[in-house]
Amino acid sequence: MDIKALSNEEFARRGNALFEKNVRPHVDVESDGHLFVAIDIATGTYAVDADAVIATDKLIDQQPDAQSRIWYRRVGSEHAYRMGWRGSEM
Repeated sequence: MDIKALSNEEFARRGNALFEKNVRPHVDVESDGHLFVAIDIATGTYAVDADAVIATDKLIDQQPDAQSRIWYRRVGSEHAYRMGWRGSEM
């Protein structure tokens, strides 16, 4: 699989599909919702931790070639991080 040839949308679709198939059955969205998941989209291997960097390190320990093919998300969300301002209006 040539990961570099994938569009951003296809990369995300594959990462989310692997999450649903490989990760969701082993986590509790309610109690683990804050945890990060790092998924190797080529192999389906994943690692979970409260810290994204530690989850990445765990995944790289298992799959040293995974570096450029990692999809991140939180257990309780389709995204790893939120972007944008969330303050009140002036």
